[in-house]
Amino acid sequence: MASRARVRAPELVGAGGWLNTGGKDLTLADLRGKIVIADFWTFCCINCLHVLDELRELEERHRDTVVIVGVHSPKFVHEADHQAVVDAVARYEVHHPVLDDPELATWKQYAVRAWPTLVVIDPEGYVVAQHAGEGHAHAIGKLVEELEAEHGAKGTLRRGDGPYVPPEPEAGDLRFPGKAVRLEGGGYLVADSGHHSLVELAADGETVVRRIGDGERGLADGPADRARFSEPQGLTLLPPDAAAALGVDLVVADTVNHALRGVRLADGEVTTLAGTGRQWWQGSPAAGPAREVDLSSPWDVAWFAGRVWIAMAGVHQLWAYDPADGTVAVAAGTTNEGLVDGPAAEAWFAQPSGLAASADGSRLWVADSETSAVRWVEAEGLTVHTAVGTGLFDFGHRDGAAGQALLQHPLGVTVLPDGSVAVSDTYNHALRRFDPATGEVTTLATDLREPSGAVLAGDDIVVVESARHRLTRLRLPEEAVRVEGAAHRTQRPATEVAPGAFRIDVVFSAPAGQKLDERYGPSTRLLVSATPPELLVSGEGADSALSREVVLASDGPSEGVLHVSAMAASCDDDPAVEYPACHVHQQDWGVPVKLVPGGAVRLPLVLAGMDDPGAEG
Repeated sequence: MASRARVRAPELVGAGGWLNTGGKDLTLADLRGKIVIADFWTFCCINCLHVLDELRELEERHRDTVVIVGVHSPKFVHEADHQAVVDAVARYEVHHPVLDDPELATWKQYAVRAWPTLVVIDPEGYVVAQHAGEGHAHAIGKLVEELEAEHGAKGTLRRGDGPYVPPEPEAGDLRFPGKAVRLEGGGYLVADSGHHSLVELAADGETVVRRIGDGERGLADGPADRARFSEPQGLTLLPPDAAAALGVDLVVADTVNHALRGVRLADGEVTTLAGTGRQWWQGSPAAGPAREVDLSSPWDVAWFAGRVWIAMAGVHQLWAYDPADGTVAVAAGTTNEGLVDGPAAEAWFAQPSGLAASADGSRLWVADSETSAVRWVEAEGLTVHTAVGTGLFDFGHRDGAAGQALLQHPLGVTVLPDGSVAVSDTYNHALRRFDPATGEVTTLATDLREPSGAVLAGDDIVVVESARHRLTRLRLPEEAVRVEGAAHRTQRPATEVAPGAFRIDVVFSAPAGQKLDERYGPSTRLLVSATPPELLVSGEGADSALSREVVLASDGPSEGVLHVSAMAASCDDDPAVEYPACHVHQQDWGVPVKLVPGGAVRLPLVLAGMDDPGAEG
């Protein structure tokens, strides 16, 4: 067995305490003898949700030797609320212990720089690997097998049940509903995300008329009682001509299935319109026959400019499905995460999660959740603009002129009869309003629990209160609600760096039994940029090397964000295998930095491996 770098693991501590343990506080001593995978996540982060899904199979396969511990490390103020963490653990079916760390104490002890980050701790309590981003489940699975063999032989592996204790299930007609549409007869069709199904409610918004989907997580077409979804979110009704051509009336963003589904409302028959059930990765086709192209966590859908536009939260883009020729293609965004306006092909988004077309079809409104922004796509010329929001790290609840107003992780937008836009301001528990005519942001209602979407019903608006598991009908007020303003920045401390020559090193070691895939050219990619752009004098752009010499401004902005996106592809290293299995590892970092004389001159970012393993002890 090759020697492996090991560093003693810091203790797991968090002011919010433990979930899914039956009330017991865990320590690393309690977990000694187990292989521990610490998953640093936060529930706003789509990449973190992808990793939760990646880990499910590994968690089941190694249940008697592996304990996954979720370390919830919040970005937004709302995510530091303990009840919100409790809700998220239930919403995303997290079946392992979770440490609620609202003050980022354990995050700092483990020197984590990105959501998600996975840290592997061996049965003797030493850190043996760190992985940032997605795509690492296969590599971690191989490492787990090595650790099982190594510590089984040493007698330091303890098999048996882990500390997970499931919470008591809660009954209800809806469970963390996502979005809704108003049906012709006055009722509602709701994406019942937590029940992996759709539910039709009567006009009262409460009485269940029927369900579409059998309630089990899966990807299956067919009759309403046998079809399956996986955490569906967005819904849009098709215009009559498109509905007639497709044979379906409604399109569903089937988020965790990475698919678009079609529903025939007459009988509830479900078909798959787009997606393969696999998640899109860098290098995969971004256009083509809809059933042959992978998608990535479609969160909402809307009919705009003759196509079904898709809020592709998983890759920070907008895509479009064309029912006329059965194709999908990227419509806006580069896959870089941030807030950049301009031509659609050059714009940056950050987890777009809500869509709504204006009544005249001239604009597609977008709830861009991770930048706490409301944006729009102009139909003429396909350009992207920002109405409210400034970037990844500023958020809050502040009304007034759009240029200084603040939201907190909005998930939905709804066009109102006067052309203004109601915003489901999810983490502020509020319904907000942006008026393009005046450029003002106001608050319509508060005390809503994680509103995720809304639909008009006459003079009223019906809000999907996701964390209260219900629809709530509100009268649109003539005057705004007065709210005490609040502004926040992410809790992550800025890294102090020196102006001038600076080195960015992305650390990547191919997992055991794999090698970099060089068959078709470079197998790695590094993209560097900054906000504001003036922070970087030189070194921005893309290249294949995972290390980059850049120059930081000495007479420009004193603070900003370095955006670093890395990708590496590795394949099984066995000459006897003609078609080796290959795996893509990728991560985007947004690193807040502060320029100070004498600051760091190197920024190490671990994609997979150990940067400076140090000595055992």
